[in-house]
Amino acid sequence: MRKLLSTKYNNTSFNIAILLLRIIAGGLLMHHGYYKLVNFGGMKNKFMNFLGMGSTLSLTFATFAEFFCALFVLLGLFTRLAAIPVIITMCVALFKANNGDFFGDGEMAALYLGSFLVLLFVGPGRISIDSMFGK
Repeated sequence: MRKLLSTKYNNTSFNIAILLLRIIAGGLLMHHGYYKLVNFGGMKNKFMNFLGMGSTLSLTFATFAEFFCALFVLLGLFTRLAAIPVIITMCVALFKANNGDFFGDGEMAALYLGSFLVLLFVGPGRISIDSMFGK
């Protein structure tokens, strides 16, 4: 009981928690990106033009962020760099596509945004490919 109420943590617990965050957030977001990847042809003319350069380029950016960058985060490879396109995409999804509706339609975008902001700030943890490069 004392451990449950404690505010202290050790490095192993922290690194396992970051690993779980990477796997869950990256894996779930990859599902959204995979849908966009396999349905790219049908979506490219209907996708929101958030870059001002056409809906095809906007869909390309969103697909890259949601599938490939999420894969990099899941693996712990270039984690902080890969989190940036996801954060931008989730800001667009939350504030432009869902009008900042944190508690309604934009709830998933807000959760992804928060998760990837945490990963941007704290990094991938020791259980990652980035950590292997650091050695």
